[in-house]
Amino acid sequence: MAMRQTPLTCSGHTRPVVDLAFSGITAYGYFLISACKDGKPMLRQGDTGDWIGTFLGHKGAVWGATLNKEATKAATAAADFTAKVWDAVTGDELLTLAHKHIVKSVNFTQDSNYLLTGGHDKVLRIYDLNKPEAEPQEISGHTSAIKKALWCNNDKQILSAADDKTVRLWDRSSMEVVKTLPFDASVSSMEYIPDGEVLVLSYGKTVAFYNALSLELIKTVDVPASVHSASLHPEKDFFVVGGDDFKLYKYDYSTKEELESYKGHFGPVHCVRFSPDGELYASGSEDGTLRLWQTAVGKTYGLWKCVLPEELVSENSDALYSTAPEIKA
Repeated sequence: MAMRQTPLTCSGHTRPVVDLAFSGITAYGYFLISACKDGKPMLRQGDTGDWIGTFLGHKGAVWGATLNKEATKAATAAADFTAKVWDAVTGDELLTLAHKHIVKSVNFTQDSNYLLTGGHDKVLRIYDLNKPEAEPQEISGHTSAIKKALWCNNDKQILSAADDKTVRLWDRSSMEVVKTLPFDASVSSMEYIPDGEVLVLSYGKTVAFYNALSLELIKTVDVPASVHSASLHPEKDFFVVGGDDFKLYKYDYSTKEELESYKGHFGPVHCVRFSPDGELYASGSEDGTLRLWQTAVGKTYGLWKCVLPEELVSENSDALYSTAPEIKA
């Protein structure tokens, strides 16, 4: 009997959720940060969606948010022309990095010592977080707003996607462009998987996978709706896609076959990411909510408890619903 996907809904935001990111796996589990147009990024326990805290200080929409691997630091990119760095344990603001225009993307190096930013002024900036008063290194070349910028190749290179319909690979030491990928449409999302050096891009109704070092195409997959975001499972078994039709699609990575599609959101899906253990994926939407979805439906994990069909008709079935959202056959 097929199991029904029961997503966990995380409320609290008052405007569209436009970006989300997971930490690595820590001694305390893993964590999830969300960026929202309400200007109030939120930190949650990753496997349950339980709210931990809200980072207060931005004076405009927050377009990008990230955590370092250890979940000790957070960074946010906002429409108030700043990027901010936060203590993710206390919630305290550590740094405000002034920019000349709206900031869209923030990304830590693996050692958390440097922050890469990108935004509407078309310039990539590298901040030394141990010398916050020093001027950042600046890398120019994009001709339109930068949507996403990520460290890659052990932080020796940078990948950036912009509204000029290109993705560019940069060398960190020379600050020169290594390769440029042109597209017919603006790239809507970009994810970098260090294990295996895979770059996941979405544009139009297409999800494309590239080798992140050579920028050679591995494969493309066409999907039913305009894509806003795509994410590859850590084991590279599946990838998930969210976009304009409010649905989430799950595909087999090797065969490109559509495995599942779910409608849970009440607006376009702006961002989707797998958790670091691959057990769930999180989506953020125009409807102001985050939802957590199980990769393997029916598995007991986090707040999900596998309920067998005969248990649902037992006399004390009401008790099942008091503990967690249950999965029904």
